[in-house]
Amino acid sequence: MLKAINPTTGKLLHEVQPASHQQVESILVNADSAFDDWRRTSFTDRAKVLMDVARLMRDDIDQLALLMTEEMGKPIREARGEVEKAAWCAEHYAEHAEGYLKTDVLNSDATSSYVQYLPLGVILGILPWNAPVWLAFRFGAPTLMAGNTCLMKHDPHVPACAEAIGKLFERVDAPAGIFQHLPIETDKVEAVIRDDRVQAVSFTGSEKAGGIVASIAASEIKHSVLELGGSDPAIVLADADLEKAADTITLSRVINAGQSCIAAKRIIVEASVYHDMVELLEKKLGALRMGDPREEDTDIGPIAREDLRDNLHRQVSETIDAGARCLLGGELPEFDGYFYPVTLLVDVTPDMCAAREETFGPVAVVMKAASADDALAMANDSRYGLAAAVWTDTKRGEEIAAKLETGQVAVNGIVKTDPRLPSGGIKRSGIGRELGPHGIHEFVNAQQVWVGPARG
Repeated sequence: MLKAINPTTGKLLHEVQPASHQQVESILVNADSAFDDWRRTSFTDRAKVLMDVARLMRDDIDQLALLMTEEMGKPIREARGEVEKAAWCAEHYAEHAEGYLKTDVLNSDATSSYVQYLPLGVILGILPWNAPVWLAFRFGAPTLMAGNTCLMKHDPHVPACAEAIGKLFERVDAPAGIFQHLPIETDKVEAVIRDDRVQAVSFTGSEKAGGIVASIAASEIKHSVLELGGSDPAIVLADADLEKAADTITLSRVINAGQSCIAAKRIIVEASVYHDMVELLEKKLGALRMGDPREEDTDIGPIAREDLRDNLHRQVSETIDAGARCLLGGELPEFDGYFYPVTLLVDVTPDMCAAREETFGPVAVVMKAASADDALAMANDSRYGLAAAVWTDTKRGEEIAAKLETGQVAVNGIVKTDPRLPSGGIKRSGIGRELGPHGIHEFVNAQQVWVGPARG
């Protein structure tokens, strides 16, 4: 069974029967047969489907937001914002996909030579629980606009969210089979990846699970895009606007109760402003309200699952035992639900647990750097390479960005995903890119065409 536990109460919300073998086969057949027609549709016709879905999402924003709040604990204000962002992603690709996939004319010895971008077929998206609606459209919008069909295997802990997303396409009378919810248990995913009708895989989730998915796909000679974990640094140098940096880093660290791959996790501060920055962070983090995610004034909701909260507390406890100071939080609440308080750990060194592992929760880790060069070295001292932020003079920030071992850098701003810009990681944080023009090129056949006769 696919079980949804309300993280606010710790109690069972509902159970959903996973698809049977026969139902999975029917879903695969529908996706494969739908591809033959969908690949031949115009960009205008594809765009109409996505625009219709975007309008429906905005009409149903409160219902979709509440499903996220109930199943994974996202504060209701953030949940509405996620629905809006997903609708924007659908609209963006509806408007720009044709331009992103424009044929590239390349000179050669041919009378004419060019590269055209053709759809691949059925693409499987394996998605996590932490942004159920946004991640579905980050995967689905560019993939559909490229002419592929989509299978969405969502996290088993958000079954109602997954069902609602799949039904959006039915409700706008989209061509049957172009985007389908695949409600299966995790141990049934391998067979779907290996199925000959599935051409490629998009995976967002943990480093361990991503390695398994990539290995299976590679063994079948199939392309995969991986967006995995991160221990993202936010460098604050002596010439930074400390007030603005503290505001932005606070927001980055606690969005979705800190359960975000691209959240600022290691705050690396130059020694001369370290004390001032710690004071600002303590003030701003301490003012946040933890509570029922259904309430409009809640800043921090619960952690999505009990095991995730237990692991987060282990990381905090090990870091304190190793010598870090805890200025806020750090203790398990004595009430129902999987809540974890906003926690501020300072004087953290690179060898401590919270600096080495990804912390998926509202835990801010502050580290002291002797200089800008030291801060850069500390930032790069990680097996992860997803995103980073740097706070300093703009020109200097851009110079540092080129030296950061990450797939994305924000200079004097918040690290975020944007449909207009590519995102993705290096090292253990992933393979490939999503969003922007780069994302839509991941699941196409870049076909080179040479037209004779040859020129002399």
